[in-house]
Amino acid sequence: MLKDNNTGTPSTPSGRIRHRKRSTEVIPDASKANGNRLLVNDQSKYKSMLIRTYSTVWMIGGFALIIYMGHLYIWAMVVVIQIFMGKELFSLLRKAHEDRQLPGFRILNWHFFFTAMLYVYGRFLSQQLVNTVTSDKFLYKLVSWLIKYQMVICYFLYIAGFMWFILTLKKKMYKYQFGQFAWTHMILIVVFTQSAFTVANIFEGIFWFLLPASLIVINDIGAYIFGFFFGKTPLIKLSPKKTWEGFIGASFTTIIFAFVLADIMGRFQWLTCPRKDLSTGWLHCDPGLLFKPEYYSLLGWVPEWFPWKEVSVLPVQWHALCIGLFASIIAPFGGFFASGFKRAFKIKDFGDSIPGHGGITDRMDCQMVMAVFAYIYHQSFVAPQNYSVEMILDQVLRNLTFEEQRALYLKLGQIFLDRQFGQP
Repeated sequence: MLKDNNTGTPSTPSGRIRHRKRSTEVIPDASKANGNRLLVNDQSKYKSMLIRTYSTVWMIGGFALIIYMGHLYIWAMVVVIQIFMGKELFSLLRKAHEDRQLPGFRILNWHFFFTAMLYVYGRFLSQQLVNTVTSDKFLYKLVSWLIKYQMVICYFLYIAGFMWFILTLKKKMYKYQFGQFAWTHMILIVVFTQSAFTVANIFEGIFWFLLPASLIVINDIGAYIFGFFFGKTPLIKLSPKKTWEGFIGASFTTIIFAFVLADIMGRFQWLTCPRKDLSTGWLHCDPGLLFKPEYYSLLGWVPEWFPWKEVSVLPVQWHALCIGLFASIIAPFGGFFASGFKRAFKIKDFGDSIPGHGGITDRMDCQMVMAVFAYIYHQSFVAPQNYSVEMILDQVLRNLTFEEQRALYLKLGQIFLDRQFGQP
Protein backbone atom coordinates (compact mmCIF):
# COMPACT_ATOMS: atom_id res chain seq x y z
CA MET A 1 0.00 0.00 0.00
CA LEU A 2 1.36 3.40 -0.98
CA LYS A 3 1.64 6.29 1.39
CA ASP A 4 1.09 9.94 0.68
CA ASN A 5 4.44 11.78 0.92
CA ASN A 6 2.82 14.87 2.49
CA THR A 7 0.52 13.36 5.06
CA GLY A 8 1.74 9.84 5.62
CA THR A 9 -1.75 8.49 5.12
CA PRO A 10 -2.44 5.55 2.92
CA SER A 11 -2.72 6.61 -0.67
CA THR A 12 -5.40 4.71 -2.51
CA PRO A 13 -6.50 5.49 -6.05
CA SER A 14 -9.70 6.98 -4.68
CA GLY A 15 -7.72 8.98 -2.13
CA ARG A 16 -5.46 10.36 -4.86
CA ILE A 17 -8.53 11.34 -6.85
CA ARG A 18 -10.04 13.12 -3.88
CA HIS A 19 -6.76 14.90 -3.25
CA ARG A 20 -6.47 16.01 -6.84
CA LYS A 21 -10.00 17.41 -6.69
CA ARG A 22 -9.14 19.44 -3.62
CA SER A 23 -5.91 20.71 -5.13
CA THR A 24 -7.51 21.80 -8.41
CA GLU A 25 -10.22 23.88 -6.72
CA VAL A 26 -8.04 26.98 -6.78
CA ILE A 27 -9.79 30.20 -5.81
CA PRO A 28 -8.82 32.87 -8.32
CA ASP A 29 -7.30 36.09 -7.15
CA ALA A 30 -10.34 38.20 -6.24
CA SER A 31 -8.62 41.44 -7.03
CA LYS A 32 -7.58 40.25 -10.51
CA ALA A 33 -11.03 38.88 -11.24
CA ASN A 34 -12.75 42.02 -10.12
CA GLY A 35 -10.23 44.17 -11.98
CA ASN A 36 -10.77 42.28 -15.24
CA ARG A 37 -14.53 42.42 -14.83
CA LEU A 38 -14.47 46.15 -14.12
CA LEU A 39 -12.22 46.70 -17.12
CA VAL A 40 -14.64 44.88 -19.40
CA ASN A 41 -17.61 46.72 -17.92
CA ASP A 42 -15.86 50.07 -18.34
CA GLN A 43 -15.08 49.28 -21.99
CA SER A 44 -18.68 48.30 -22.61
CA LYS A 45 -19.90 51.36 -20.72
CA TYR A 46 -17.83 53.80 -22.77
CA LYS A 47 -18.63 52.00 -26.04
CA SER A 48 -22.34 52.28 -25.25
CA MET A 49 -21.89 55.97 -24.45
CA LEU A 50 -20.09 56.54 -27.78
CA ILE A 51 -22.86 54.84 -29.79
CA ARG A 52 -25.54 56.73 -27.88
CA THR A 53 -23.74 60.05 -28.42
CA TYR A 54 -23.34 59.38 -32.15
CA SER A 55 -27.06 58.63 -32.52
CA THR A 56 -27.99 61.66 -30.44
CA VAL A 57 -25.96 64.00 -32.67
CA TRP A 58 -27.67 62.64 -35.78
CA MET A 59 -31.12 62.93 -34.21
CA ILE A 60 -30.55 66.50 -33.04
CA GLY A 61 -29.14 67.49 -36.44
CA GLY A 62 -32.09 65.99 -38.33
CA PHE A 63 -34.54 67.49 -35.87
CA ALA A 64 -33.00 70.97 -36.29
CA LEU A 65 -33.24 70.70 -40.09
CA ILE A 66 -36.92 69.76 -39.95
CA ILE A 67 -37.65 72.61 -37.53
CA TYR A 68 -35.98 75.03 -39.93
CA MET A 69 -38.17 73.80 -42.81
CA GLY A 70 -41.36 74.78 -40.97
CA HIS A 71 -44.73 73.73 -39.62
CA LEU A 72 -45.80 71.35 -42.37
CA TYR A 73 -42.56 69.36 -42.26
CA ILE A 74 -42.73 69.14 -38.47
CA TRP A 75 -46.24 67.74 -38.80
CA ALA A 76 -44.94 65.20 -41.34
CA MET A 77 -42.22 64.22 -38.85
CA VAL A 78 -44.84 63.66 -36.15
CA VAL A 79 -46.82 61.42 -38.54
CA VAL A 80 -43.70 59.33 -39.32
CA ILE A 81 -42.92 59.00 -35.60
CA GLN A 82 -46.49 57.86 -34.98
CA ILE A 83 -46.26 55.18 -37.64
CA PHE A 84 -43.00 53.84 -36.18
CA MET A 85 -44.49 53.86 -32.68
CA GLY A 86 -47.54 52.00 -33.96
CA LYS A 87 -45.32 49.42 -35.66
CA GLU A 88 -43.27 48.83 -32.50
CA LEU A 89 -46.29 48.60 -30.22
CA PHE A 90 -48.35 46.42 -32.58
CA SER A 91 -45.43 43.96 -32.73
CA LEU A 92 -45.01 43.81 -28.96
CA LEU A 93 -47.74 41.28 -28.16
CA ARG A 94 -48.01 39.50 -31.49
CA LYS A 95 -47.45 35.78 -31.76
CA ALA A 96 -46.23 34.50 -35.11
CA HIS A 97 -48.08 31.18 -34.84
CA GLU A 98 -51.45 32.82 -34.23
CA ASP A 99 -50.89 35.50 -36.87
CA ARG A 100 -50.29 32.85 -39.53
CA GLN A 101 -53.76 31.50 -38.84
CA LEU A 102 -55.34 34.96 -39.10
CA PRO A 103 -54.63 36.38 -42.56
CA GLY A 104 -55.40 40.07 -42.76
CA PHE A 105 -55.44 40.60 -39.00
CA ARG A 106 -52.45 42.97 -39.11
CA ILE A 107 -54.12 45.02 -41.84
CA LEU A 108 -57.09 45.44 -39.52
CA ASN A 109 -54.84 46.99 -36.88
CA TRP A 110 -53.55 49.52 -39.40
CA HIS A 111 -57.12 50.21 -40.56
CA PHE A 112 -57.99 51.35 -37.03
CA PHE A 113 -54.70 53.28 -36.85
CA PHE A 114 -55.27 55.36 -39.99
CA THR A 115 -58.94 55.89 -39.14
CA ALA A 116 -57.86 57.41 -35.82
CA MET A 117 -55.28 59.53 -37.67
CA LEU A 118 -57.96 60.87 -40.03
CA TYR A 119 -60.24 61.70 -37.10
CA VAL A 120 -57.61 63.44 -34.99
CA TYR A 121 -55.96 65.48 -37.73
CA GLY A 122 -59.27 66.30 -39.37
CA ARG A 123 -60.41 67.98 -36.16
CA PHE A 124 -57.20 69.87 -35.46
CA LEU A 125 -56.31 70.95 -39.00
CA SER A 126 -59.74 71.81 -40.38
CA GLN A 127 -59.27 75.58 -40.04
CA GLN A 128 -55.80 75.48 -41.63
CA LEU A 129 -57.12 73.38 -44.51
CA VAL A 130 -60.01 75.79 -45.18
CA ASN A 131 -57.67 78.79 -45.20
CA THR A 132 -55.37 77.01 -47.65
CA VAL A 133 -58.05 76.48 -50.35
CA THR A 134 -60.10 79.66 -49.86
CA SER A 135 -59.19 81.04 -53.29
CA ASP A 136 -60.52 77.96 -55.16
CA LYS A 137 -64.32 77.75 -54.93
CA PHE A 138 -64.55 74.06 -55.90
CA LEU A 139 -61.86 72.94 -53.46
CA TYR A 140 -63.32 75.19 -50.78
CA LYS A 141 -66.75 73.56 -51.13
CA LEU A 142 -65.23 70.06 -51.24
CA VAL A 143 -63.08 70.67 -48.16
CA SER A 144 -65.99 72.29 -46.31
CA TRP A 145 -68.15 69.24 -47.10
CA LEU A 146 -65.42 66.84 -45.93
CA ILE A 147 -64.94 68.78 -42.69
CA LYS A 148 -68.67 68.90 -42.04
CA TYR A 149 -69.06 65.14 -42.45
CA GLN A 150 -65.60 64.16 -41.20
CA MET A 151 -66.93 62.68 -37.98
CA VAL A 152 -69.52 60.60 -39.85
CA ILE A 153 -66.88 59.33 -42.30
CA CYS A 154 -64.52 58.33 -39.48
CA TYR A 155 -67.34 56.68 -37.55
CA PHE A 156 -68.35 54.45 -40.46
CA LEU A 157 -64.72 53.60 -41.17
CA TYR A 158 -64.44 52.47 -37.55
CA ILE A 159 -67.69 50.49 -37.80
CA ALA A 160 -66.36 48.80 -40.95
CA GLY A 161 -63.27 47.74 -38.99
CA PHE A 162 -65.42 46.60 -36.08
CA MET A 163 -67.54 44.40 -38.38
CA TRP A 164 -64.38 43.11 -40.07
CA PHE A 165 -63.04 42.07 -36.66
CA ILE A 166 -66.26 40.22 -35.76
CA LEU A 167 -66.30 38.37 -39.07
CA THR A 168 -62.69 37.20 -38.65
CA LEU A 169 -63.20 35.63 -35.20
CA LYS A 170 -62.00 32.03 -35.23
CA LYS A 171 -62.76 29.23 -32.81
CA LYS A 172 -60.03 28.54 -30.21
CA MET A 173 -58.46 31.94 -30.95
CA TYR A 174 -61.02 34.23 -29.36
CA LYS A 175 -58.83 35.14 -26.39
CA TYR A 176 -55.87 36.10 -28.60
CA GLN A 177 -58.04 38.11 -31.00
CA PHE A 178 -59.87 40.04 -28.31
CA GLY A 179 -56.56 40.68 -26.53
CA GLN A 180 -55.13 42.14 -29.74
CA PHE A 181 -58.32 44.20 -30.26
CA ALA A 182 -57.98 45.74 -26.78
CA TRP A 183 -54.23 46.27 -27.25
CA THR A 184 -54.86 48.08 -30.55
CA HIS A 185 -57.28 50.50 -28.92
CA MET A 186 -54.88 51.20 -26.06
CA ILE A 187 -52.16 52.00 -28.60
CA LEU A 188 -54.49 54.40 -30.40
CA ILE A 189 -55.28 56.22 -27.16
CA VAL A 190 -51.62 56.51 -26.13
CA VAL A 191 -50.24 57.48 -29.54
CA PHE A 192 -52.94 59.83 -30.78
CA THR A 193 -53.67 61.59 -27.51
CA GLN A 194 -50.17 62.98 -27.32
CA SER A 195 -49.77 63.51 -31.08
CA ALA A 196 -53.02 65.48 -31.33
CA PHE A 197 -51.81 67.91 -28.69
CA THR A 198 -48.37 67.99 -30.32
CA VAL A 199 -49.82 69.07 -33.67
CA ALA A 200 -51.99 71.68 -31.96
CA ASN A 201 -48.86 73.09 -30.29
CA ILE A 202 -47.05 73.25 -33.64
CA PHE A 203 -49.73 75.38 -35.30
CA GLU A 204 -50.00 77.66 -32.26
CA GLY A 205 -46.38 78.53 -32.99
CA ILE A 206 -43.30 76.33 -33.36
CA PHE A 207 -42.05 77.83 -30.09
CA TRP A 208 -44.73 75.95 -28.13
CA PHE A 209 -43.66 72.65 -29.70
CA LEU A 210 -39.91 73.18 -29.83
CA LEU A 211 -39.30 74.46 -26.30
CA PRO A 212 -41.05 71.59 -24.44
CA ALA A 213 -39.57 68.96 -26.77
CA SER A 214 -36.06 70.44 -26.38
CA LEU A 215 -36.36 70.49 -22.59
CA ILE A 216 -37.16 66.77 -22.54
CA VAL A 217 -34.06 66.09 -24.64
CA ILE A 218 -31.93 68.31 -22.40
CA ASN A 219 -33.29 66.64 -19.28
CA ASP A 220 -32.57 63.20 -20.71
CA ILE A 221 -29.01 64.15 -21.69
CA GLY A 222 -28.41 65.87 -18.34
CA ALA A 223 -29.66 62.86 -16.38
CA TYR A 224 -27.43 60.57 -18.44
CA ILE A 225 -24.29 62.72 -18.00
CA PHE A 226 -24.75 63.45 -14.29
CA GLY A 227 -25.71 59.82 -13.64
CA PHE A 228 -22.74 58.54 -15.69
CA PHE A 229 -20.12 60.55 -13.80
CA PHE A 230 -21.68 61.10 -10.37
CA GLY A 231 -24.52 58.59 -10.01
CA LYS A 232 -24.39 56.45 -6.87
CA THR A 233 -27.81 56.55 -5.21
CA PRO A 234 -30.58 54.57 -6.97
CA LEU A 235 -33.67 56.65 -7.71
CA ILE A 236 -36.42 54.14 -8.46
CA LYS A 237 -36.51 50.35 -8.67
CA LEU A 238 -38.28 50.39 -12.04
CA SER A 239 -35.14 51.93 -13.60
CA PRO A 240 -32.02 50.66 -11.84
CA LYS A 241 -29.75 52.93 -13.89
CA LYS A 242 -31.57 56.09 -12.79
CA THR A 243 -29.91 57.86 -9.86
CA TRP A 244 -30.77 60.77 -7.58
CA GLU A 245 -27.60 62.54 -8.65
CA GLY A 246 -28.64 62.32 -12.30
CA PHE A 247 -32.23 63.39 -11.53
CA ILE A 248 -31.26 66.44 -9.45
CA GLY A 249 -28.45 67.53 -11.78
CA ALA A 250 -30.75 67.23 -14.80
CA SER A 251 -33.49 69.20 -13.05
CA PHE A 252 -31.28 72.22 -12.42
CA THR A 253 -29.86 72.01 -15.94
CA THR A 254 -33.32 71.83 -17.52
CA ILE A 255 -34.70 74.83 -15.62
CA ILE A 256 -31.68 76.98 -16.52
CA PHE A 257 -31.90 75.97 -20.18
CA ALA A 258 -35.65 76.67 -20.18
CA PHE A 259 -35.05 80.30 -19.21
CA VAL A 260 -32.19 80.76 -21.70
CA LEU A 261 -33.80 78.94 -24.65
CA ALA A 262 -37.05 80.87 -24.26
CA ASP A 263 -35.08 84.10 -24.66
CA ILE A 264 -33.31 82.81 -27.79
CA MET A 265 -36.34 81.23 -29.49
CA GLY A 266 -38.66 84.08 -28.55
CA ARG A 267 -36.73 86.53 -30.73
CA PHE A 268 -37.53 84.73 -34.02
CA GLN A 269 -40.92 85.49 -35.54
CA TRP A 270 -40.98 82.30 -37.64
CA LEU A 271 -40.88 80.37 -34.36
CA THR A 272 -43.46 82.42 -32.47
CA CYS A 273 -46.08 83.18 -35.16
CA PRO A 274 -49.07 80.80 -35.34
CA ARG A 275 -49.74 79.09 -38.68
CA LYS A 276 -53.26 79.61 -40.03
CA ASP A 277 -52.93 77.50 -43.20
CA LEU A 278 -50.93 74.58 -44.62
CA SER A 279 -48.46 76.62 -46.67
CA THR A 280 -44.70 76.43 -46.18
CA GLY A 281 -43.71 80.11 -46.45
CA TRP A 282 -41.98 82.12 -43.75
CA LEU A 283 -44.20 83.87 -41.25
CA HIS A 284 -44.23 87.49 -40.15
CA CYS A 285 -46.57 88.71 -37.44
CA ASP A 286 -46.90 90.90 -34.39
CA PRO A 287 -45.25 88.71 -31.75
CA GLY A 288 -47.46 90.06 -28.97
CA LEU A 289 -46.52 91.24 -25.51
CA LEU A 290 -45.21 87.81 -24.46
CA PHE A 291 -42.32 88.12 -26.91
CA LYS A 292 -41.51 91.81 -26.41
CA PRO A 293 -38.69 92.43 -23.90
CA GLU A 294 -39.27 94.10 -20.57
CA TYR A 295 -36.35 95.92 -18.97
CA TYR A 296 -35.40 95.64 -15.31
CA SER A 297 -32.97 98.07 -13.68
CA LEU A 298 -30.03 96.63 -11.74
CA LEU A 299 -29.17 99.88 -9.92
CA GLY A 300 -28.77 99.18 -6.24
CA TRP A 301 -28.27 95.47 -6.90
CA VAL A 302 -24.84 95.53 -8.57
CA PRO A 303 -21.67 97.59 -7.96
CA GLU A 304 -21.04 100.75 -10.00
CA TRP A 305 -18.26 99.16 -12.05
CA PHE A 306 -20.63 96.43 -13.31
CA PRO A 307 -21.05 96.93 -17.11
CA TRP A 308 -24.79 96.15 -17.30
CA LYS A 309 -27.16 98.57 -15.63
CA GLU A 310 -30.34 96.80 -16.76
CA VAL A 311 -31.41 93.44 -18.14
CA SER A 312 -34.11 92.56 -20.63
CA VAL A 313 -36.42 89.60 -20.06
CA LEU A 314 -39.15 88.30 -22.32
CA PRO A 315 -42.37 87.68 -20.35
CA VAL A 316 -42.55 84.25 -21.97
CA GLN A 317 -39.39 83.30 -20.06
CA TRP A 318 -41.37 83.19 -16.82
CA HIS A 319 -43.77 80.74 -18.46
CA ALA A 320 -40.74 78.77 -19.65
CA LEU A 321 -39.64 78.29 -16.04
CA CYS A 322 -42.98 76.55 -15.29
CA ILE A 323 -42.59 74.36 -18.37
CA GLY A 324 -39.00 73.55 -17.39
CA LEU A 325 -40.07 72.64 -13.87
CA PHE A 326 -42.63 70.19 -15.25
CA ALA A 327 -40.12 68.78 -17.76
CA SER A 328 -37.58 68.11 -15.02
CA ILE A 329 -39.80 66.72 -12.25
CA ILE A 330 -43.06 65.33 -13.69
CA ALA A 331 -42.27 64.36 -17.28
CA PRO A 332 -39.59 61.77 -16.28
CA PHE A 333 -42.41 59.70 -14.78
CA GLY A 334 -43.44 58.96 -18.36
CA GLY A 335 -40.08 57.23 -18.69
CA PHE A 336 -40.60 55.38 -15.40
CA PHE A 337 -43.99 54.21 -16.65
CA ALA A 338 -42.39 52.91 -19.85
CA SER A 339 -39.69 51.15 -17.79
CA GLY A 340 -42.33 49.41 -15.68
CA PHE A 341 -44.22 48.47 -18.83
CA LYS A 342 -41.12 46.90 -20.38
CA ARG A 343 -40.37 45.01 -17.18
CA ALA A 344 -43.91 43.65 -17.15
CA PHE A 345 -43.35 42.21 -20.64
CA LYS A 346 -39.69 41.30 -20.00
CA ILE A 347 -38.21 43.33 -22.83
CA LYS A 348 -35.24 45.70 -22.83
CA ASP A 349 -36.48 48.15 -25.47
CA PHE A 350 -39.60 48.67 -27.56
CA GLY A 351 -37.51 48.33 -30.72
CA ASP A 352 -34.06 48.86 -32.22
CA SER A 353 -34.71 51.75 -34.60
CA ILE A 354 -32.15 54.06 -32.94
CA PRO A 355 -28.71 52.59 -32.07
CA GLY A 356 -27.96 53.04 -28.38
CA HIS A 357 -31.45 54.33 -27.61
CA GLY A 358 -33.80 51.47 -28.49
CA GLY A 359 -36.93 52.19 -30.46
CA ILE A 360 -38.83 55.36 -31.33
CA THR A 361 -41.25 54.64 -28.48
CA ASP A 362 -38.35 54.60 -26.01
CA ARG A 363 -37.53 58.19 -26.99
CA MET A 364 -41.14 59.38 -26.90
CA ASP A 365 -42.20 58.18 -23.45
CA CYS A 366 -41.58 61.52 -21.71
CA GLN A 367 -42.55 63.54 -24.78
CA MET A 368 -46.07 62.11 -24.58
CA VAL A 369 -46.56 63.52 -21.09
CA MET A 370 -44.91 66.81 -22.00
CA ALA A 371 -46.96 67.48 -25.15
CA VAL A 372 -50.26 67.26 -23.29
CA PHE A 373 -49.06 69.54 -20.49
CA ALA A 374 -47.65 72.12 -22.94
CA TYR A 375 -50.99 72.35 -24.76
CA ILE A 376 -53.04 72.62 -21.56
CA TYR A 377 -50.66 75.21 -20.10
CA HIS A 378 -50.73 77.30 -23.28
CA GLN A 379 -54.53 77.23 -23.53
CA SER A 380 -55.00 77.95 -19.82
CA PHE A 381 -52.38 80.62 -19.10
CA VAL A 382 -51.10 81.98 -22.43
CA ALA A 383 -53.66 81.90 -25.25
CA PRO A 384 -56.17 84.78 -25.25
CA GLN A 385 -59.63 83.58 -24.29
CA ASN A 386 -61.53 85.10 -27.20
CA TYR A 387 -62.57 84.42 -30.79
CA SER A 388 -60.71 85.85 -33.75
CA VAL A 389 -62.41 87.41 -36.78
CA GLU A 390 -61.16 84.51 -38.90
CA MET A 391 -62.75 81.94 -36.59
CA ILE A 392 -66.14 83.71 -36.59
CA LEU A 393 -66.08 84.24 -40.36
CA ASP A 394 -65.27 80.58 -40.92
CA GLN A 395 -68.24 79.50 -38.80
CA VAL A 396 -70.54 81.90 -40.67
CA LEU A 397 -69.43 80.71 -44.11
CA ARG A 398 -69.46 77.05 -43.16
CA ASN A 399 -72.66 76.70 -41.14
CA LEU A 400 -75.07 79.40 -42.42
CA THR A 401 -77.00 79.29 -45.68
CA PHE A 402 -76.69 82.11 -48.20
CA GLU A 403 -79.96 83.65 -47.01
CA GLU A 404 -78.82 83.49 -43.38
CA GLN A 405 -75.49 85.07 -44.29
CA ARG A 406 -77.32 87.87 -46.15
CA ALA A 407 -79.62 88.47 -43.18
CA LEU A 408 -76.57 88.65 -40.87
CA TYR A 409 -74.90 91.12 -43.23
CA LEU A 410 -77.97 93.40 -43.29
CA LYS A 411 -78.35 93.20 -39.52
CA LEU A 412 -74.70 94.13 -38.93
CA GLY A 413 -75.02 96.99 -41.44
CA GLN A 414 -78.02 98.38 -39.54
CA ILE A 415 -76.13 98.14 -36.24
CA PHE A 416 -73.18 100.07 -37.70
CA LEU A 417 -75.48 102.79 -39.11
CA ASP A 418 -77.21 103.19 -35.73
CA ARG A 419 -73.85 103.55 -33.95
CA GLN A 420 -72.61 106.02 -36.54
CA PHE A 421 -75.55 108.37 -36.01
CA GLY A 422 -75.57 107.95 -32.26
CA GLN A 423 -78.78 105.96 -32.00
CA PRO A 424 -79.08 103.37 -29.19
